Amino acid sequence: MTAAELAAPGMDFELPPELEAHEPPEARGTPRDGVRLLHGQGSTVSHHRFTDLPGLLRAGDLLVVNTSGTLPASVPVAGAPLRVHFSTELADGRWLVEVRGADDLGRRPGQPGPLRLPGGGAVTLEEPYSRGRLWFASVKTRTSVIDFLHRHGQPIRYPYVRRQWPIEAYQTVFATQPGSAEMPSAARPFTDRVVTRLVSAGVQIAPLVLHTGVASPEAHERPYPEWFRVPPGTARLVNETRAAGGRVVAVGTTAVRALETVAGEDGRVAAGEGWTDLIVTPARGVRAVDGLLTGLHEPKASHLDLLAAVVDRDLLARCYAEAVRAGYLWHEFGDVNLLLR
Repeated sequence: MTAAELAAPGMDFELPPELEAHEPPEARGTPRDGVRLLHGQGSTVSHHRFTDLPGLLRAGDLLVVNTSGTLPASVPVAGAPLRVHFSTELADGRWLVEVRGADDLGRRPGQPGPLRLPGGGAVTLEEPYSRGRLWFASVKTRTSVIDFLHRHGQPIRYPYVRRQWPIEAYQTVFATQPGSAEMPSAARPFTDRVVTRLVSAGVQIAPLVLHTGVASPEAHERPYPEWFRVPPGTARLVNETRAAGGRVVAVGTTAVRALETVAGEDGRVAAGEGWTDLIVTPARGVRAVDGLLTGLHEPKASHLDLLAAVVDRDLLARCYAEAVRAGYLWHEFGDVNLLLR
């Protein structure tokens, strides 16, 4: 596989199985902030550890982080070899859910009707939302759904994660508001000591919230509407940073989606909250973001289009070719990629 091949539309490539991270780095004997970091900028690709991040940014830069916390969103179905993945709570109180096999390792098409859950809960599949994968569903629980999930749920996992890990393994240091079906994993390597070093180096950090839904590892569907909030203080810091010549670096594709939703054509960001259906592509481009810290994404993943909106596709292709060559690890427990314009 060459960078030229990767630069083709769709970013299709072969991901060797040995490059899938099967467990958190701590279980591999590596601290959270000790994962590898691949830095791509201009025509240069270089290799680092995450603890090098403060030296790769400049005083006056701004990191924008997602403070959404991860829910134990996978719940077993009573009397059936199935699990329900709770994806997104809708404004009308219903949820988008997905039905998968009991080991979380294969999706199931499902059919309309009720499913019994532990603790006297129930979810009723009402109508398909997307290709029969996600469903509009009404949910009945004796407590709030969030409390129900914490009592009866487990973190969502996919085949490359071979065993269950506690919910704490899926939280970032910034997580304050539970609501994501899957971890906003680009921020996972951050630790208190890295944050302290960043602030000491003159790099500011600003929060926003975007609650991530259930991914589509088999189908690579486009993102669907997700709830977000960009606070006034964050909007102000973004605008001040760019006006002063600093760079706005989003931590994760979720932060890009939220910021770009409230960015005007001139790049100025306004505070806002609600549901975003924005899909960031190279054709649309980005207006408020100058860089991105992100995980490594699967072949043909829709996230790759967003990455190619932030940096040149040729640079992105070089990064991915080098990540495969150098044995970087993929997925939520893997290594990270810093892309700067």
